[in-house]
Amino acid sequence: MERALVTGGAGFIGSHLVDCLLKDGHEVTVIDNFSNGRKENLEHHKGNSKLRVVEADVADFDKIEPYFRGVDWVFHLAALADIVPSINEPRKYWRFNVDGTVSVLEAAKKNGAKRFIYTASASCYGIPKNYPTKETEEIKTEYPYALTKYIGELCVLHWGNIYKLPVVSLRLFNVYGPRSRTSGAYGAVFGVFLAQKLAGRPFTVVGNGEQTRDFTFVSDVVEAYIAAAKSDVKNEAMNIGTGNPQSVNTLVKLLDGKEITHIPKRPGEPDESQADISKAEKLLGWQPKISFEEGVKIMLDNIDYWRSAPVWDAKSIEVATKDWFKYLAHD
Repeated sequence: MERALVTGGAGFIGSHLVDCLLKDGHEVTVIDNFSNGRKENLEHHKGNSKLRVVEADVADFDKIEPYFRGVDWVFHLAALADIVPSINEPRKYWRFNVDGTVSVLEAAKKNGAKRFIYTASASCYGIPKNYPTKETEEIKTEYPYALTKYIGELCVLHWGNIYKLPVVSLRLFNVYGPRSRTSGAYGAVFGVFLAQKLAGRPFTVVGNGEQTRDFTFVSDVVEAYIAAAKSDVKNEAMNIGTGNPQSVNTLVKLLDGKEITHIPKRPGEPDESQADISKAEKLLGWQPKISFEEGVKIMLDNIDYWRSAPVWDAKSIEVATKDWFKYLAHD
């Protein structure tokens, strides 16, 4: 059994990763400042002697470094997410997503971690020219969130090259599943639609709804993290998706959306999203297992989780995305 440390372990993906690590018998330390993560996501492990939860900011090196002593696997998931707040507060995103990543890298390096797995984002590709999109696609970050996550990845790979820290970066595509964020920020489509469904409000569909996303279920993503930690792969970035994109209109149908409000298409967002996952399949022996229909059914079975989520409508989205259109619209 390994000793694992998960930054952001009370968050959406992080808490599912913690579940899996504990189920497999590993000792787990979670570092989370609970800005996005929820203590409730780990409540079912209360009393588990193999879990230690530390409330701390990953950018605070002196505070977090002692918890890396004796750790074998480091999974770095702590980050600020969502496009809109990154446009409004780029310095905050830099501190958490870049400075925080360097802090975690240094703590892992100092304490001789055996494996370091970084959570990168497919948003680094911007609006790709090629589909399915390979890891060799041109990097075109369209907004500060994407930029800071990509710079974090560059730091991770640099630490791997210079300091010989065994690193792997996973570029995640549109992860969804139970416990996905319910923060006040306007963000991922699943949380928006599920809260609207619970409130009996129209689904706010961007554009004509024919845009596709490579929706990837959280349990498949967790399996990719574990496979990367168990592998001997070093200094590689790879896509984690399904390669089987679905349209927003398909999602609306599966969620049994009764009423739709169309809102303007947004600049900087691709019409398509499709991961080429052949690299992860080859290097990690990993493949996604959960079909989109299965995943959506699981979301509906757990819909009560989104009762605390904000309920968006066309007007509130227009206000929230004002700076998005202001700064990202190109002539």
